[in-house]
Amino acid sequence: MVGPYRGLFGTPGVKGFVITGFIGRAPMSMLGIGVILLITAITGSYAKAGAVAATFSIAVAVAGPLAGRLVDRFGQARVLLPLVLLHACSLTTLMLCAHAGAPEWTLYAAGAASGATGISLGSMVRARWTHVLDDPAKLHTAFSFESVADELIFVGGPAFVTALTIAINPYAGLIAAIVLTVSGTLAFASLRGTEPPAVRHRGAAGSPIAIPGVALLSAVFLAMGAVFGSVDIITVAFAEEHGSKGAAGLLLASIACGSAVSGLWYGSRHWKISMRARFVRGLSLFAAGLTPVLLMRDVRVMALALFIAGLSISPTIITGFSLVERMVPAAQLNEGMAWITTSINLGVAVGSWAGGRLTDAFGASNAYGFSYACALLAAVVGLGGSALVRVRHQHTN
Repeated sequence: MVGPYRGLFGTPGVKGFVITGFIGRAPMSMLGIGVILLITAITGSYAKAGAVAATFSIAVAVAGPLAGRLVDRFGQARVLLPLVLLHACSLTTLMLCAHAGAPEWTLYAAGAASGATGISLGSMVRARWTHVLDDPAKLHTAFSFESVADELIFVGGPAFVTALTIAINPYAGLIAAIVLTVSGTLAFASLRGTEPPAVRHRGAAGSPIAIPGVALLSAVFLAMGAVFGSVDIITVAFAEEHGSKGAAGLLLASIACGSAVSGLWYGSRHWKISMRARFVRGLSLFAAGLTPVLLMRDVRVMALALFIAGLSISPTIITGFSLVERMVPAAQLNEGMAWITTSINLGVAVGSWAGGRLTDAFGASNAYGFSYACALLAAVVGLGGSALVRVRHQHTN
């Protein structure tokens, strides 16, 4: 299974952007739960924590495509440098407002600023892979590797933040996220040899979201993001309800582990069925795999159920990014991938908000029903609109 991955790293410059990109985007799994743990510790309200986390995610979603368009036009380095510094300042402001007991609106304002300056480094790493590789089979393996890297981040990130919060204080997790984001992003931006060239005058007018297939994928990932956002906050509450709040990070790591294992396997295979068929099957398995979560009432058994639920996540996301890479013109690649990331983040915002309110109102176990409904919605939309997903453009590097 490891064999196909060995040939990825012989291309000059690849190791540098892979390592720095991994460090720079590691906080993507830390910020949401870090904000939730911080606000919960201060206010004692999951609804308020979910609302602040949702504000952060909405800002990420709104700003993502704009940042992607700027990157396509001016290049990654020129956009990343100011964004990462503003992002660090905004997160610091959020923590200071929380510590000082500032009015509630300041938490939302700082959360919005933090999200608006967030870095979609995963999309930029994938854009670099597309730039340096011209073999579709290798690009499939590279995207699979990146998805596994994302899941490894989601394995360690929540557990790391939770441990820092419990062992030190509620601010420690976000401080660690700032350090990783700034150091990794600055190092990534300094690697100019593998940076895709900027396209000052785009050959294709309009936005990639106008492509029917991209719009469909965005809708599907919006629903999937709602699953991710709601599962995050509901699982924290589930662990606390069962007297094991410290296990929340490990529970979230379980679903990420399942996704990482399946992603590694998926990327090692040469697939004969079409990407569209793989995408639809992945969505169906995603909904089916989440079913056992509704029935769990024990933390240890829940860990197994979440692992099973995660098995279809990476293959579905890998295929989604691959479809975007095939459908979007090269001059709009960063923006096209940013729309997928944006959709997930917007879904996470909705899921965080709804998950927090439903948890406060009905308890964690019942709130998982919302996550399941969103998974079913993603499968129905993907299946019903699969005819829109067609390869309409090919890239040249």
